[in-house]
Amino acid sequence: MADVKMIATRESYGITLAECGKEHPELVVLDADLAGATKTSVFKEAFPDRHIDCGIAECNMTGIAAGLATCGKIPFISSFAMFVTGRNYEQIRNSIGYPHLNVKIGASHAGITVGEDGASHQCNEDLALMRSIPGMTVIVPSDDIEARAAVRAAVEYVGPVYLRFGRSAVPVINDRPDYEFQMGKGILLKEGTDVTLIATGLCVDSALQAADKLAADGISAEVINIHTIKPLDEELVIASARKTGKVVTVEEHSIIGGLGSAVCETLSEKSPTPVYRIGIRDCFGESGPALELVRKYGLDADGVYSQVKNFLG
Repeated sequence: MADVKMIATRESYGITLAECGKEHPELVVLDADLAGATKTSVFKEAFPDRHIDCGIAECNMTGIAAGLATCGKIPFISSFAMFVTGRNYEQIRNSIGYPHLNVKIGASHAGITVGEDGASHQCNEDLALMRSIPGMTVIVPSDDIEARAAVRAAVEYVGPVYLRFGRSAVPVINDRPDYEFQMGKGILLKEGTDVTLIATGLCVDSALQAADKLAADGISAEVINIHTIKPLDEELVIASARKTGKVVTVEEHSIIGGLGSAVCETLSEKSPTPVYRIGIRDCFGESGPALELVRKYGLDADGVYSQVKNFLG
């Protein structure tokens, strides 16, 4: 891993917001007293008159953003995932979702990789909450390149978008000439015949490494990057499931309500297939170094590899 570039997607978020600010004078950014952590401080430095620090008042921030959207602005609201979705769910639902306003939600510090901040700050339920809001697009970038592309796509898209970013630096895995980001379209990273690994966020890298370990055992694993949880690329999921006959989902989120649920809902209705979900298994997180937590909860390459092997029997 020494030669692999490592960048936190929250860094990508802040940098790309500032870049988009030059191209879109209607872009405004609101933060809840966490600009340094969410990296919207980069936008603030470039466009101080278009950055609003709302203080520790996420619900108020959302109402302000909704008003700005009705005036033709493109507002991004930012805070930790726990606060911007948990504390703020009703306001997102009623002030953004219900009128289907053009507000973007940039959530940082999602999942267990918040680390030492512990269970109170480790939001493993945000995808479930945002998926449940009608008309909400939900995106989880896997690396710096994908995060930058997702932010730009969200700016161009008219409607509410939830973007999930992480605190920890993650490997850059999409640095290739043919990479293309499309909302609602998954990316087939590796073809296989024995099992399909469908991953999102930082777990995409884990799935790719696990596929290499499985290959050494003679198991051919197909790997799919699903950056857009909603709308899900049902066509790709179904086609791969029919090809391999077994599916494993991998996410830094509860197995309830996130990627695993989205895949199971699709396959149970349209192409029944055995599915095993890897993620946080109906429990809260805990305080500890991010990498150690990733290992403990089986989200690293070794953990994914062993769970897939057990699933395949």
